[in-house]
Amino acid sequence: MNLRTLAALAICLMPLNAEIKKESFGTVDGQPVDIYTLTSAKGIEARITNYGGIVVSLKTPDKSGKLADIVQGFSDIKGYLQEEPYFGALIGRYANRIGKAKFTLEGKEYKLAANNDVNSLHGGLKGFDKRIWTAQAKGKSLELTYVSKDGEEGYPGTLTAKVVYTLESNGDLKIDYSATTDKTTVLNLTNHSYFNLKGQGTGDILDHEVTLYASRYTPVDAGLIPTGDLVPVKGTPFDFLTAHKVGERIDGNDEQLKLGKGYDHNWALDAKPGALAKAAEVHEATSGRVLEVWTNQPGIQFYTGNFLDGTLTGKDGKKYGHRAALCLETQHFPDSPNQPKFPSAVLKPGKTFRSTTVWKFGTR
Repeated sequence: MNLRTLAALAICLMPLNAEIKKESFGTVDGQPVDIYTLTSAKGIEARITNYGGIVVSLKTPDKSGKLADIVQGFSDIKGYLQEEPYFGALIGRYANRIGKAKFTLEGKEYKLAANNDVNSLHGGLKGFDKRIWTAQAKGKSLELTYVSKDGEEGYPGTLTAKVVYTLESNGDLKIDYSATTDKTTVLNLTNHSYFNLKGQGTGDILDHEVTLYASRYTPVDAGLIPTGDLVPVKGTPFDFLTAHKVGERIDGNDEQLKLGKGYDHNWALDAKPGALAKAAEVHEATSGRVLEVWTNQPGIQFYTGNFLDGTLTGKDGKKYGHRAALCLETQHFPDSPNQPKFPSAVLKPGKTFRSTTVWKFGTR
């Protein structure tokens, strides 16, 4: 066997993913919190903490191979303990908004914390983003588990949630969600990462080109609660069936844009319900980076960082200004428990909720 053959064999035998690295990330209420580093053979690196399941950093290469961190966040746990807009976190028990902070299920009304004016947002005062999850590294996957007790934040049923982050050898970051309950409840899980494909803290995302594979969206009222209608995007600033720059129409004379102070709406995806399909694509020309979002959920919330105002200082001392990042939250529709026409977000005992989201990274 010659040297060339030996070298090729050695490459084949190399692990496709390095072992997950675990480090201390500080403490929360006296409890230790850890951060886990996942790396792929393509050099992509994700750092995830078991506090809120937060994606703290995500490094991907640009078209010249240079790595940059493309998500907003903080360098230590203290940043996440201040009032901040859910950077990188797992959201539950119900992601997005529930109107008037209440819903009726099986004839009983449940009242939630009104933490977004009169509405409930992202699980309440202490949602899944502010909980310490039980973590276990398994090969190239980080498995996080959290048990939400019956009545926590007003929701019925003891819910066992599991989220598995897997950084595949090809660089895809897959998020598998699952949950069971001992009492009928409502559930909507997502990840709330803020992306800037030029690199976090490098300005706004108005030049990012976005495609959303959705022919309809759910318009909202003044409190950003869906009206219950599904409206065609054709002929509106919400038509991203072909790529448009974020800033192209964001400040247009449109009532819905004014209500959201930009894009902060749910799109109803065209894919067959339950099928893993491409929901969105983002391209940033300077770096050449491309992000694809795949999901089997019925909706995706496109948010353009409209409420960022430069008061938060993130990683590397970067200030996060107006529209410094965008979010693409795969989800059930907002306020589904109060909207009978929307896909059901009800989970019953004996059933298992399952959902998958995949972030695919590339360049062009």
